[in-house]
Amino acid sequence: MWYLYILAAAGGAVVALAAYILISRTVFKDRRKAVIEKAELEGENIKQQKILQAKERFLQLKSEHEAHVNQKNNELRDRENDIKSREGQLREQASELGKRQHDLDSQKGQLNAQKSVLEAKMEECEKLTAQVNKELESVAGMSAQDAKNLLIENMKAEARTEAQAYINDTIDEARLNAAKEAKRIVINTIQRTATETAIENAVTSFPIDNDEIKGRIIGREGRNIRALEAATGVEIVVDDTPDAILLSAFDPVRREVARLALHQLVVDGRIHPARIEEVVAKVRKQLEEEILETGKRTCIDLGIHGMSMELVRMIGRMKYRSSYGQNLLHHSREVANICAIMASELGLNPKAAKRAGLLHDIGKVSEEDPELPHALLGAKLAEQCKERPEIVNAIGSHHEEMEMTSLIAPLVLVGDAISGARPGARREVIESYIKRLKGMEDLAASYPGVDKSYAIQAGRELRVIVGAEDVSDEQAATLSTDIAQRIQEEMTYPGQVKITVIRETRSVAYAK
Repeated sequence: MWYLYILAAAGGAVVALAAYILISRTVFKDRRKAVIEKAELEGENIKQQKILQAKERFLQLKSEHEAHVNQKNNELRDRENDIKSREGQLREQASELGKRQHDLDSQKGQLNAQKSVLEAKMEECEKLTAQVNKELESVAGMSAQDAKNLLIENMKAEARTEAQAYINDTIDEARLNAAKEAKRIVINTIQRTATETAIENAVTSFPIDNDEIKGRIIGREGRNIRALEAATGVEIVVDDTPDAILLSAFDPVRREVARLALHQLVVDGRIHPARIEEVVAKVRKQLEEEILETGKRTCIDLGIHGMSMELVRMIGRMKYRSSYGQNLLHHSREVANICAIMASELGLNPKAAKRAGLLHDIGKVSEEDPELPHALLGAKLAEQCKERPEIVNAIGSHHEEMEMTSLIAPLVLVGDAISGARPGARREVIESYIKRLKGMEDLAASYPGVDKSYAIQAGRELRVIVGAEDVSDEQAATLSTDIAQRIQEEMTYPGQVKITVIRETRSVAYAK
């Protein structure tokens, strides 16, 4: 009997389990269907949003492209109108020139006719003059030659009297202006004094022991030499020149940094991009310290004291600058000594004159206010550094861009002219050459995203280094074209200029 109960219980359990499974499947199916419908609805919404975004982006790009095309069309129309107007002007000028040529031809004919008439009248006048001379000789009782000799003797006696009076007046004036004449003699004497010339080049030769070092400097696939050029802004020329590498740049400071960095890298033996950047930064700092030491030593040699450290640092920087091919520090020291000598001869303060002569070109080494003339910029810097007003005026007026109010100002002007006027002291071409290269670099640096710009190969190539975060690959290509267009429109240069935009992406991580 008991097994009947067991069978009944088992059957009930089976029925209950089957019911539970059936109900669970029904509920799960409904939930699954709801989730699928919800997912499909969300997917449709996302799809619609993406389609709308794509349409908006397409319309935006289309409008930008149309605006760019319209702008280019407007520029072409403007240029076409300009060309047409110039053609009209040229036609008018050609017509005017034709009229003038016709008038000149007619005037030439008239002049020829007048010339023939004048020749006939001159012949007639000569005949009448000869006839009158004969009549005068018969009336005066002497020949024309005798009358001429008598007139010459009378004029000689009168000329001697006037010359003696002029000599006496000149001597009196010389006595009155004796001091002025003595000063002129002193200045002319100094001007005739010849001193050593100093001409700076745009290339520095770096000696090496063997070709193996050349290969290490170049690095695998040229990565070392590219890192050196990017860090220093100097073109490194590795060619068939035996036992030497050429460092080319118009800025002597860059060449010196590159030379010292190469020396340390070759001695150390570790040459790779990270080490190159570390050594260049270290050398640049050492060079700044050397510049300050050069300024201090110059002031000590000239006996100048109490000068601000900023001016001392600028004096040191003069060592690595040139003025029309003449080393700026040598030129300034020479002007200082000339001004001191002239001041001593003229009874003025030689120390003040020497100070003004040393600082007169300080504006050429400043990186501030590039639009100001260097004389006015130097006066501004000297005034900021608490120099005396007479020194400030002498600096600002040595090119007559400021009114001279001190007695030593003319001495600085003359001393600068004397130092630069010596034969061989200057090369006028290098100044315009450096200005052109600097103008190229400044033009490239004016674009957003540009970190550094270097003019190399004597201005035939411009390398522009941009930040990878700020400029994309497409923008880098556009940037090179824009810079080339601006250089072509705004600058004057021989041959052609190659613009290379360098975009480098670096990924750096540290293991701790």
